[in-house]
Amino acid sequence: MRTRVRGYAVRVRVPVVLALVWALCSGALAQSRNLAPGFTRLAAGDKVVIMPVDVELFSLSAGGVAEPRADWTVSAQKHLDAALRKRMAGIKLDAAAMDEKGADEFAEQVSLHAAVAQAVALHHGLAGNWALPTKAGKLDWTFEDAMRPLRAKTGARYGLFLWVRDSYASAERKVAMVALALLGIGVGGGAQVGYASLVDLETGRLVWFNRLARGSGDLREEATADETAEALLSEFPSVP
Repeated sequence: MRTRVRGYAVRVRVPVVLALVWALCSGALAQSRNLAPGFTRLAAGDKVVIMPVDVELFSLSAGGVAEPRADWTVSAQKHLDAALRKRMAGIKLDAAAMDEKGADEFAEQVSLHAAVAQAVALHHGLAGNWALPTKAGKLDWTFEDAMRPLRAKTGARYGLFLWVRDSYASAERKVAMVALALLGIGVGGGAQVGYASLVDLETGRLVWFNRLARGSGDLREEATADETAEALLSEFPSVP
């Protein structure tokens, strides 16, 4: 193929151009911010243990104080756990959900995930002034050997962890929002924040991470909880 660049005829070999484009695209995929360096997909036969979702729901008072709602949290836990199992079954992944009783044994690992996930969301997800120079923009985080007891117990290679916090404006809060809006003051009516992580239980390496932060969503109902699970698991590593 012959083309012109500022009056000069240039011969371009199409296969070479396509190869360059493919290389650039492949490099971009390999550097996805959701994936650890060198990790691209799950291997056939990899087993994943689905940990119970670490979730809590709150009601915002008129003054914006977050008050825990145990009844909402119970519903959200049930809806999200069911949504996760359905999603994993849909992609034909060898996954097994750990029940609440079993998860009690690994409460330390669940809490550790929450702490690390919040750090990743800040320093990797938001980045900017919060970025860590030593990470060079890569998803390079590890739990070291803290997750090995979970692998020994379940035989799974990977663990899927979700952490979610959601808040909703109370009736009093909504009244306050309207009153303040008339004065030109805008205040929030609740937010949904969540993190999803896939951890290599053998090496402790965080191989995939996704974050969700928005002012919409509702975990109190099954259908809307399904949508939140879908959003958290968007770009989940593919399976052969």
